[in-house]
Amino acid sequence: MTTTTPPVTLDDVRDAAARLKGVAHRTPVLRSRTLDELVGAEVFLKCENFQRVGAFKFRGAYNAASRLSPEQLGRGIAAYSSGNHAQAVALAARELGTTAVIVMPEDAPPSKRAATEGYGAEIVTYDRYTGDRVAIAEALAAERGLALIPPYEHPHVMAGQGTAALELLEEVGELGALLTPVGGGGLMAGSATVAKGLHPEIRMIGVEPEAGDDTKRSLEAGRRVGIPVPHTIADGQALHIPGELTFSVNRRLVDEIALVDDDEIRDAMRFAFERLKIVVEPSGATPLAALLTGRVGALPRRVGVIVSGGNVDAARFAELCGSRG
Repeated sequence: MTTTTPPVTLDDVRDAAARLKGVAHRTPVLRSRTLDELVGAEVFLKCENFQRVGAFKFRGAYNAASRLSPEQLGRGIAAYSSGNHAQAVALAARELGTTAVIVMPEDAPPSKRAATEGYGAEIVTYDRYTGDRVAIAEALAAERGLALIPPYEHPHVMAGQGTAALELLEEVGELGALLTPVGGGGLMAGSATVAKGLHPEIRMIGVEPEAGDDTKRSLEAGRRVGIPVPHTIADGQALHIPGELTFSVNRRLVDEIALVDDDEIRDAMRFAFERLKIVVEPSGATPLAALLTGRVGALPRRVGVIVSGGNVDAARFAELCGSRG
């Protein structure tokens, strides 16, 4: 008889939380009576748009980078990302006194690229529709002797991401459901590990843009399924296939995937701004969109949401949230 050890455990997340204490922000949990009335449940929003670099990604990046040896830190770090992980690795590298080289798509949001450069990272660009960012980053890391920290396919990254859900559950107690955006699957893998570990009956709901439903298709098929690189405003979720490690966790722990379209994401961003007074980027707004549109069906009494980030520049935000029709 053989057993397979999961790539991330509840103890791993707790260890990451101890490592991140005093480094990452313990982000606020927001409540809204209006939102509760609209969806018929008590909703607890874990606002990672207030995290360092404006997104949850700093948790995983720092947890992984801080475990590198002095020799590895002396050579530097490489990563690939459309924006938030790029900023997170760049800041983690700066905090740890090393350098970072980030492979980013040519069409990455300018604000995310500028922020990444502002933290001191070197940027190498590629075409997301024709290039292989993993191969580019791996070749770069091998050539320069850099430690590669991927955006989700890494146990320490997943454990770090799970600390957001751990904080939420510590603060508000048991929840009937937890909604999380799903891109590569690292946030969901870490969150589901924590939530199911503490409350086995919790309903784990992932949310994807309709154009990028690779995780939903993969869960239905029981194996990883690739799709063409999606065109969606949710750039952080514009991936063509789930991660291998993350999918090994999510296929066991995720109960369902809800899909939302770009217009529904825009409406959720507008609602968050007008009614909740917070700025949320498209990928971070997908769980809220799923709630507001009823895409997740009947809800339990208490529902948690990971608002994953708020990195969208003013011009892009105005473009996305301007009056429709």
